[in-house]
Amino acid sequence: MSAVEEERALRAPTTVVVPARPVPGWRDRMLAWRDRLYASPAFHRWAGAFPLTAAIAHRRSRALFDLCAGFVYSQTLLACTRLDLFRLLAPEPLSLARIAVETGLTVEATERLVRAACALRLLERRSGDRYGLGSVGGPLVGNVALAALVEHNQLLYEDLRDPVALLRGGPRGDASTVLARYYPYAASGAAAAATLPPERVAAYSATMASTLPPLATEILDAYDFSRHRALLDVGGGEGVFLASLAERYPQVSRMLFDLPAVCERAARRLGAGVRIVPGNFHIGALPTGADVVTLIRILLDHDDASALGILRAVRAALPTGGTLLVAEAFAGVSGVERVGDTYFGLYLYAMGRGRARTAAELRDLIAQAGFASSRVVRTTYPLQTGLLVARA
Repeated sequence: MSAVEEERALRAPTTVVVPARPVPGWRDRMLAWRDRLYASPAFHRWAGAFPLTAAIAHRRSRALFDLCAGFVYSQTLLACTRLDLFRLLAPEPLSLARIAVETGLTVEATERLVRAACALRLLERRSGDRYGLGSVGGPLVGNVALAALVEHNQLLYEDLRDPVALLRGGPRGDASTVLARYYPYAASGAAAAATLPPERVAAYSATMASTLPPLATEILDAYDFSRHRALLDVGGGEGVFLASLAERYPQVSRMLFDLPAVCERAARRLGAGVRIVPGNFHIGALPTGADVVTLIRILLDHDDASALGILRAVRAALPTGGTLLVAEAFAGVSGVERVGDTYFGLYLYAMGRGRARTAAELRDLIAQAGFASSRVVRTTYPLQTGLLVARA
């Protein structure tokens, strides 16, 4: 084929094969009837006025408005976090005037923020025109991980400023989005990632370290490591999980594997007692000698081919009978679908690689990598932590 013919072929429209339309069953027909009702303004007026349906109609109306106002809600939380309101109000409730003095806001601005935070149950009104912590805001007191996540989300909002443009652009795996630039390994090739300088990994490494403690606690609460002799944390970052492991299981020897620049940061945090091995799990073999390997928030950052390559490298590093633990947010978890399917779905799309997977999808990849069996381990908060255990 000549150069001209190749150019014409590249510009030719792509043929899209549309599958044959399936014959609708009774459930499809019922849902189609329901959809027509939901789309009918007359039905909305009737449902909102009829006593038996009014509460449902009003609740769904509020839910729809919550979707429209979600950004305002999250920015209210950000303002409270940046002003350190939760720590300020932890000892005792304070008046608006006192809060204004402590935060440097005017009384009018303080009232707007405090009323918004009360509506979101971040704060609540107390006696004597004072304000204290609300049921949602209370857990944020001193919670470094959540505060870091709240701040970090500003990067995602930049990429979602025009969501249609993001979706049409596709997960390019380059530096065209804010999140891809934030995670330099996402936009660089496998070979280039190993040569990233320390200053390029500092921001994301610090964020990962600050948000990992709740996840580490979940893993250690859900799985007994006393049966193991040595643990290798692949992509272990600055060693937060290994530090937590040492507190509960000091008898388990520890190894950490990550990019060279990240390992420098881990060495400063962990000190002696941990074997730190710099490298790149896309290139070359993983260190051997461990009977349990952890992949904590690793696979969801990669496409299926890369994830399978990582799992095969882990399998090669483990002895027969060795154990793999995969810990990350799962897609399709009943009750918390918004985390895996909505938040991580779009977050990783903006990052340019990876996706949240269901437990079944992860188990299929694990089986393809040569593991004999795998199972889901129940965790206290599946919102943040899904856990799979596999045997080599």
